[in-house]
Amino acid sequence: MKKVLITGAKGQLGLALQKELSESEYEQITTDVEELDITNIAQVQAFIKEKQPDIIINCAAYTAVDRCEEKEEQDKVYQINALGPRNLSIAAEEIGAVMVQVSTDYVFDGESKKPYDEFDLPNPQSVYGRSKLAGEEFVKEFCKKHFIVRTAWLYGEGKNFVKTMVSLAKKQVPIKVVNDQFGSPTSARALAAMIGKLIKTSCYGTYHGTCEGVTNWYEFAQEIFKMGGLEVDLSPTTSEEYKSAAKRPKYSVLEKKMYRLNLGETMPHWKEELKIYMANLEE
Repeated sequence: MKKVLITGAKGQLGLALQKELSESEYEQITTDVEELDITNIAQVQAFIKEKQPDIIINCAAYTAVDRCEEKEEQDKVYQINALGPRNLSIAAEEIGAVMVQVSTDYVFDGESKKPYDEFDLPNPQSVYGRSKLAGEEFVKEFCKKHFIVRTAWLYGEGKNFVKTMVSLAKKQVPIKVVNDQFGSPTSARALAAMIGKLIKTSCYGTYHGTCEGVTNWYEFAQEIFKMGGLEVDLSPTTSEEYKSAAKRPKYSVLEKKMYRLNLGETMPHWKEELKIYMANLEE
């Protein structure tokens, strides 16, 4: 039985992976910051040497995108998003383990008019995006057997856009959502299933992992309310009006070319996944 280490195990993807990777197939070692500080290389090396995982999936990240722009937070951002993956990759290479690094659409500038594939050049516009790209580069440099999986607009167990919209709808307050940022809402469940398929192969490299289909945040909110049977005072707004510290990619649709070429697989449509998620939310 293979051993899989999941860091950031209490996050949305970490929890989905624990459900996806069956205990009959994998012995799971789950850590969050209390059990393992990925920014401490000596601690990481000692832990991985002791546990001897076959696969390491790094879901740990500093994801508060706007806070990343604050000067006093930036060292911490790079320690977690760049040095953390480096430390895990060095330790993975030492024991011959496979390294899976979860990355983001924020590595792109969002100025494209067509979906980004894995061969397009990154050009991050925010501290968060730059720190995540640095993490990707370290993984490539230090661990031969690696998967980098970029995702976007993720929701699962925990705090996310879908739950925020549902809770605002129940409060009966007017809601404004931006309609000029385009992407693909992605369930943690679908992404965990994709990672589960990747780690059974030796098709190492960089992959895009988002659901199929394209929408904007406003239309995404409309669909949430429609599926939830919720009556809401919802209106569109622009990124200009909705001021935020970090620059969001205006267009961050990711094409899953590597997944298709290597595994002959496709991801489910975002509306199908949202339907499943909303049904479970109501239960």
